[in-house]
Amino acid sequence: MAETNFSMVAEFILLGFSDLPNLQGFLFGIFLIIYTSILLGNGLIIVITKVTAALQTPMYFFLGNFSFLEICYTSVTIPRMLSDLWTQKKNISFLACAVQLGFLLILGGNESFFLAVMAYDRYVAICKPLYYPIIMNHKKCLQLVTGAWIIGIPIQVAQTFQLFSLSFCGSNELNHVFCDIPPLLKLACGDTSLNELSVYAGATIFVTVPSMLIFWSYLKIIKTILKLPSAMGRRKAFSTCSSHMIVVGLFYGSGFITYLRPKSNHSPGVDKILALFYTIVTPLFNPLIYSLRNKDVIVAIKQLVPR
Repeated sequence: MAETNFSMVAEFILLGFSDLPNLQGFLFGIFLIIYTSILLGNGLIIVITKVTAALQTPMYFFLGNFSFLEICYTSVTIPRMLSDLWTQKKNISFLACAVQLGFLLILGGNESFFLAVMAYDRYVAICKPLYYPIIMNHKKCLQLVTGAWIIGIPIQVAQTFQLFSLSFCGSNELNHVFCDIPPLLKLACGDTSLNELSVYAGATIFVTVPSMLIFWSYLKIIKTILKLPSAMGRRKAFSTCSSHMIVVGLFYGSGFITYLRPKSNHSPGVDKILALFYTIVTPLFNPLIYSLRNKDVIVAIKQLVPR
């Protein structure tokens, strides 16, 4: 056993929903509907932000990129879940598991920073409206988007490599719906304290720091809104931020609970629910939140549908 190392693990078994054998077909149908809705909803947001002249602003440029990110994020996990439910083959190779986790962490980090960028955009629009066209010019928007896409890649790749360099000398059954850090740490033998510390450090960088930037932005926004003389102006200013605040709450709430809990407090059932929440629920409701609460998006959809 002393000679056991990570290279001896050829594959993992994703248990997923194997404890619900009579609901496999039902779950497949539910997740297929959810994934289709995510593709159509976020795809529609991408299209209208590209073809509608009234939406050619930084806010909708960021929203279009964010919707594309949501499609990529869910495509890392849901197609695999659908395949497992349909074929009942739950094995995933060591390399495929590492690749899935790597993309999950990278895109999750990207989403966190995209939310911070979108909060900064609202801060400039509301707190510095006269300077908004100057500050949020096309070059600046491209820089912010590029930075949000690539900032997490080196760190998350390193964290994935560190995790899969551990020794897995016990069971290879992952009691989870996809490859994720908490269930993988449970299978690792030996001291994993360094990896747990790495998880907390990563969460600090990709969750805590962006969330603090968002908090600072909205603190400034609220102070500015409360100084507006008219109630109509205050309502309009709040309406431009409310959609983003709801998405932020959904994403960061589940992210904090999932990755900042002590290892001893993790349970497979809760982990599965939280994993589905932050990988599926937010991308699913993102188009609804932004369309139902945004008059410009509703008008753009009405103009596009007859075509």
